[in-house]
Amino acid sequence: MKLILASASERRAEILRDAGLAFTQLSSAVDETPYPGEAPHDLVERLAAAKAELVAARAVGPSIVIAADTIVTLEGHIFTKPRSTDDARHMLERLGGRTHAVVTGVALIRLPDAVRRTFVESTLVHFTALPAEEITRYLATGEAHDKAGAYGIQGRAGRYIPRIEGCYFNVVGLPLAHLLRSLTELGWSEV
Repeated sequence: MKLILASASERRAEILRDAGLAFTQLSSAVDETPYPGEAPHDLVERLAAAKAELVAARAVGPSIVIAADTIVTLEGHIFTKPRSTDDARHMLERLGGRTHAVVTGVALIRLPDAVRRTFVESTLVHFTALPAEEITRYLATGEAHDKAGAYGIQGRAGRYIPRIEGCYFNVVGLPLAHLLRSLTELGWSEV
């Protein structure tokens, strides 16, 4: 049974490749705007399911579609991907010196029988204080622009994170251990 990653994310693809999984990749762009008052867990689960459905409709043959959506949340405020450099700066100013949660929703669809599984993983991330000049240096790298919360733990922003509580891969965008358990529950095996 083949795996299909419903994402154009190079970070998610790298997680699967580094874990030794064979897969194909199909993009799954959906409107990621939160509904008014939508809870973070509900948002990522809804978006992951929508992405999985889009790709499942195009998939051929026995397979499992894997889709995910990741956000950052702090005190009930949802941080998605920044819309501009100023937006990224504002996010980093708010996150600096505080602990926030990275929340990822994952949706799986087994084909051809359309059996579905979803789950949400949350990881606490502790950030050091970020002086304005450090934020400016980080933004100049370009790393912040396509990542929820305007940072990537696997890149230069890792220097601002003294510790996390939970799954590292969840912060990158795909909670690997939980994903593998769910794939096994759906009948997938590596051999």
